[in-house]
Amino acid sequence: MTHQAQIRIPATYMRGGTSKGVFFRLDDLPDAARTPGPVRDALLLRVIGSPDPYGKQIDGMGGASSSTSKTVILAEPTRPDHDVDYLFGQVSIDKPFVDWSGNCGNLTAAVGAFAISSGLVDPGRIPDNGVATVRIWQANIEKTIIARVPVTDGQVQETGDFELDGVTFPAAEVEIEFQDPAAGEGAMFPTGNVVDKLEVPEAVVEGGLIEATLINAGIPTIFVRAKDLGYTGTELQEAINGDPEALARFETLRAHGAMRMGLIDHPDEAAGRQHTPKVAFVAEPADYLSSSGKQIKAADLDLLVRALSMGKLHHAMMGTAAVAISAAAAVPGTLVNQAAGGGERTSVRFGHPSGTLRVGGEARQEGGQWTATKAVMSRSARVLMEGWVRVPGEVIEA
Repeated sequence: MTHQAQIRIPATYMRGGTSKGVFFRLDDLPDAARTPGPVRDALLLRVIGSPDPYGKQIDGMGGASSSTSKTVILAEPTRPDHDVDYLFGQVSIDKPFVDWSGNCGNLTAAVGAFAISSGLVDPGRIPDNGVATVRIWQANIEKTIIARVPVTDGQVQETGDFELDGVTFPAAEVEIEFQDPAAGEGAMFPTGNVVDKLEVPEAVVEGGLIEATLINAGIPTIFVRAKDLGYTGTELQEAINGDPEALARFETLRAHGAMRMGLIDHPDEAAGRQHTPKVAFVAEPADYLSSSGKQIKAADLDLLVRALSMGKLHHAMMGTAAVAISAAAAVPGTLVNQAAGGGERTSVRFGHPSGTLRVGGEARQEGGQWTATKAVMSRSARVLMEGWVRVPGEVIEA
């Protein structure tokens, strides 16, 4: 029996924020994978090492977590006044599918740098020294994102002293601005309410009703109070991820919230849409020790937030969920706004398992409907490896 040789594809492995992913230029992909469909998905699954019933992704570039099972495809811009098209694929670890339903806010921090370094940005727009403004079209949610990337001697500056909780080493600061960040699937509050009484099975919460803020901003997100689920908001990963019953409760809650938001028609469909919506729980500020042992003081926080991604509690905070937090905090009456003390807010600092994050957000009300107008946060990014990834040739004939 003969077997095809491996093919090699130009790729760059990058950290962006608290995530890592494999970055490609669209025109570097094999011809059959340059358009959406089964061949592209099969290729990216094989690159990352999925589906892996062992959950380790040993035979691929994935790192066995939602934060490291990611792919990015960049291309020439299809919209005027933009520098690059950015398409994000969240690769399932143990199932054979790639979720294209949302953005990755963390990897967004690396998009501008990759676009500059790979020649997608007009060299005339890149200063010799200073900050390059990269205009990104986020193709998954059809939104504009602005990345402000530091440049030294005409090259992207990656090193610096900016510290981001959840990332061990400092790097250069990259400011990310999400413009009109409502997530592209209907109204910012799809039910028209800033707080809903969400019907869920009794296995989720006694009585079958739980208050929730259902929001489309950054990424569709379901916010509930930590105390309504028996939590404090200071939990670290092991408290949730080591409890199969808790994970099942959260997935059931996510499925029913997705249905109420109009994202799916039946709870069973949530299994095929793992990336969105997210589910998060909030609480008033409290002291706690972060996952690194760092003391986090309540006095330094506006609220606590814990969020789940791809069925597990995230080790820090997804960038898109941080956008949702900022938007919800800016609207009086949401559960996020209540946990932060209420009132009008243009920024919040929240505590997550790895530490803290400050995010700015603005929202306005027009005709009785709320709209998120902007969200801003700082991240960092760095190239970890560049060259080629290799996959068996038969993959692109799938």
